[in-house]
Amino acid sequence: MHILPSITLGGLALVCGCVIRPTSTQSSSRLARSASRVALSASRAAPPTLEETIRARLDSLQAQSSFYAKQLATGREVAIRADVPMNTASVIKIPVMILVFRDADAGRLNLDQRYVIRPEDLRRGSGLLQTFATGIQPTLRDIVTQMIITSDNTATDIMIAKVGRDRVNRMLDSLGYRQTRLNATTGELFRQVWVQLDPKYASMSDREVFTRGFPNDSAANRRNAAFVADSTKWLGKTTAREISRLLEQLQRGELASQASTQAMLRILREQFYASRLPQRIRFRAGIAHKTGDWPPLLGNDVGIIFAPSGPIIAAVFTSMNRGDFTDLEATEGRIGEDLLNAWGAK
Repeated sequence: MHILPSITLGGLALVCGCVIRPTSTQSSSRLARSASRVALSASRAAPPTLEETIRARLDSLQAQSSFYAKQLATGREVAIRADVPMNTASVIKIPVMILVFRDADAGRLNLDQRYVIRPEDLRRGSGLLQTFATGIQPTLRDIVTQMIITSDNTATDIMIAKVGRDRVNRMLDSLGYRQTRLNATTGELFRQVWVQLDPKYASMSDREVFTRGFPNDSAANRRNAAFVADSTKWLGKTTAREISRLLEQLQRGELASQASTQAMLRILREQFYASRLPQRIRFRAGIAHKTGDWPPLLGNDVGIIFAPSGPIIAAVFTSMNRGDFTDLEATEGRIGEDLLNAWGAK
């Protein structure tokens, strides 16, 4: 007598050449459990999107923030609070540079003309011209270059006087920019810092403001925070989306002649400060950019990353920072790396 071996249900189906079907209730239950497992697995496996990654980085800061980026070759973009008006600090020097070169194209300015630096021209804050003896004679091209690459405030006010603040804003208006404006010279800005301490300082000349420096009494930090927060006191204002569009127009050659466009991009690529967007990518890709800051309260960076895939426009603004300023800059550096990793390959 032979004993049949044990056969599983699946094996019996195979031997018999037939299919043993579960009941409809069993089928529905199994399908539901399977779908649940697939969804759970997918949720665990899916990496965050580029926007989610950048938003998380910005939201980890103890600061107000705004961001916009666009890959020009594809039109892909990331926008995070991108239409909120922000304090530009020195980022507003980009439109000043653009008008300088447009005026040069039109024959209104000769960038090879020399300018004698006078004592009343000197400004505190960033820049090297204040460190030289007065009487030096750089060209206007030298001065506009220093306005960008070292964010020189002496150079900035000289160039604003050359082209006119109102004309900078009329140019921006004619180009369709409604939020981007140059509000003051740096001399006016620094005088207002003293006025915050006492209105009697409103009568100080630019030279007197330079000689006295900045107030350093015990309440200075508190007043500076209020000053940076007050939009009526900003050197300039813009949004991340608008300044990015201006950079896109510059990159596409829509704002000036080909020679002037290349000169402006070359100047932006020579930017001295590399502690934000370029921090982690400067040996992988070129970047033409402009910073703006009032440490430790405010740190901005906007520019064009020249990736193998083509130009990537990026603009990051932060204000009212209450955390470590080094961490803020490192976060912006990681965002630059995020963009290059996600969009940079050919």
